Amino acid sequence: MNSYDAYLANTQSFAWAIPSLYNMGVDVCDRWAAVEPDRPAIIEIDCDDRARPFSYGALRAQSNRIAGALRRRGIGRGDVVALLLPQSRHVAAAHIAIYKLGAVALPLASLFGPDALAYRLSDSQARALICDAPGLAKVDSIRGKLPDLQAVLCLDGAAPGADDFFAALAGESEDFAPVETLADDPALMIYTSGTTGLAKGALHAHRILLGHLPGVQMPHDNFPQPGDLMWTPADWAWAGGLLNVLLPSLHFGVAVVARHFRKFDPEAAFALMAKHEIRNSYIPPTALRMLRSVPNPRAKYGFPLRTVNTGGESLGAETFHWGREQLGLTINESYGQTEVNLVLASSALWGVNRAGAIGKPVPGHDVAVIRPDGSICDDDETGEIAIRSPNPVMFLHYWKRPEATAEKFLGDWMLTGDRARRDRDGYVFFLGRDDDVISSAGYRIGPNEIEDGLLRHPAVANAAAVGKPDALRGEIVKAFIVLKPGFSPSPELAREIQLHAKTRLSAHEYPREIEFTPELPLTTSGKIIRRLLRERA
Repeated sequence: MNSYDAYLANTQSFAWAIPSLYNMGVDVCDRWAAVEPDRPAIIEIDCDDRARPFSYGALRAQSNRIAGALRRRGIGRGDVVALLLPQSRHVAAAHIAIYKLGAVALPLASLFGPDALAYRLSDSQARALICDAPGLAKVDSIRGKLPDLQAVLCLDGAAPGADDFFAALAGESEDFAPVETLADDPALMIYTSGTTGLAKGALHAHRILLGHLPGVQMPHDNFPQPGDLMWTPADWAWAGGLLNVLLPSLHFGVAVVARHFRKFDPEAAFALMAKHEIRNSYIPPTALRMLRSVPNPRAKYGFPLRTVNTGGESLGAETFHWGREQLGLTINESYGQTEVNLVLASSALWGVNRAGAIGKPVPGHDVAVIRPDGSICDDDETGEIAIRSPNPVMFLHYWKRPEATAEKFLGDWMLTGDRARRDRDGYVFFLGRDDDVISSAGYRIGPNEIEDGLLRHPAVANAAAVGKPDALRGEIVKAFIVLKPGFSPSPELAREIQLHAKTRLSAHEYPREIEFTPELPLTTSGKIIRRLLRERA
């Protein structure tokens, strides 16, 4: 069987097996703790670069104590419990505890400011919060806006309005009887990244983890394999960190490395992967572009990577080829949304990879590029990515937003708002969000191809393309450019980059304006917030 036959065989033989009773916390922790309590689950890397393994047995004991502490504070089935913490074993244990309690976990990024936290905590009606001292300081400034918040546990000790996390756990038992939950019961709420307006809370059921597994196995080339060890620089509060990495890896018995970087450092990332022998990683495209600034990384660090998966933004052909040349492997792309994640993917092992393409449907998922009337587009026709329901990875609904939930569907299709085309071989090419597509002189232009072309210039570290209103053309393409170290903004460099792009893109696609900027506005998941750049333009 050749590699592509393996993809076809997996796709054709696949069938979902979702039990009626299912609990994510029991699945990713207690199931392993019962048979291999000493098996490593989380490997924390401290500030001195020392590894501290944390076993499934220890994870079970701590998660049970957390569940007991929350129950003692009046938290039960269906209550929302927020987590405001960077990567650590405590995050994993808290998630597991919340699921075993029958409550709903609400992960929040440590980078969120008070306004973002106030919106999410009040909108979700969160009743409890687990945080550290920096998180508590932010929440204290908005406490008056959070009438539903009744219990706060702080890892850095007691404070006014907050109990000491470890003292609370010390009084609880290591035994806890998990609540019996249906696979369709709510377990997790993740707010959309808010690239186009107010974020919406996507409520997911316990079955979401089972729905994610094929989308993890495919881009990680038959994950797991002996010796696999997983790491991501992505915040575990984001779907990419939590559902692409942490929970699936624990389900498969693969340890996850936890290392908190206050700011992503490409040299430190390569050093981490080399020293701790990380074999598998999920690295967002923005971080991959930063890794490109390190010359000859294999010769310098000798890391043992087996697979790299990426998603959240289009990877682009330039970074795809860099991965093969400099990492010695094919970066496997994947696609999804907060509402329905990991439904398209690539796999070098299965012969599903093409520069510039997301990939093909993951086994178990019916994905198409459709027209506004719901019919399927012809080859190379631009349309909208849609996923057929029902689907175990699909969200239950938007929290308190029935109208927005209804608008997300067209018959059996769940609409993504993402523009794409499918080629004659079935590969899907992401073109951009509906709101990001640029209309210029009658052409509809996706920003990703422009950005990929700009990245081929030796001075460009990162780029974003948006439409700027123009009386003649409707819109023109404007590019915001982040330069690599050693290059300085100048009109001459702008013209050079324009000429470079013009020779590689269609005449209507090259940026007629370039603005240099020290950084691009990003969501916590590493996506470019083009809405803010359009406002600047």
